[in-house]
Amino acid sequence: MTDDAYLFLVTTTEGWQGTPLALVGELECLGTSAVQAWFSAQGVSPASPAVRVVPPEETALIPKDAERLPVPLGEEELQRLRRAAATDRVASVEEELLAFREGEDNRDTLLRRALAAGVPAHRIIELSGVDPTTLSSASQA
Repeated sequence: MTDDAYLFLVTTTEGWQGTPLALVGELECLGTSAVQAWFSAQGVSPASPAVRVVPPEETALIPKDAERLPVPLGEEELQRLRRAAATDRVASVEEELLAFREGEDNRDTLLRRALAAGVPAHRIIELSGVDPTTLSSASQA
């Protein structure tokens, strides 16, 4: 796994396609000369539907033959990217996990729902602020 997110171009409409850059919104890296040169070399603009972006934990899913560029994203930008990439069900549970930081009502139930919805354990820990052992014990209950 890399610490960078990746921009890449889709060449087909089949299978997994990453998150369209337009859904994520403005990223600081888009103003850099390296990224602008990449767009120019590819003959696309950031608004092109062919331009996709993935967070660091999903870079292994980029098609092998795709034109790609690693880009550093700030924490807030990564959160926006992950929310844009999430399914409605996952996004809803992630919002609840963020709200969970304010209180611990129904903690175990919420943690189990998040796991069942497909939210990765590292994201549950990151969003909710629970200790990994707490997540482990909640999933056993």
